[in-house]
Amino acid sequence: MERIEILGLIAAVFTTSSFFPQVYKAWSEKSTKDISLTMYIAFLIGIILWLIYGYYINSISMIIANTVTLILVITVIVLKLRYK
Repeated sequence: MERIEILGLIAAVFTTSSFFPQVYKAWSEKSTKDISLTMYIAFLIGIILWLIYGYYINSISMIIANTVTLILVITVIVLKLRYK
């Protein structure tokens, strides 16, 4: 594995893990009133594009980070729609 991919994996851990508190809070409080659905949908589109790009350049760090982030963002969107 190239050194640059290791740097990417470290960055991925920090950026992706930043979504866990939001998912946990929305899930446990069953409230998403302070979350912008528009922002999360725009972010979702960006994550999908980054994931496609990661596959295209064969970057394992981008693929892993964006796959996990995609799952977390979809979770927040589902919770937002569920707990209007």
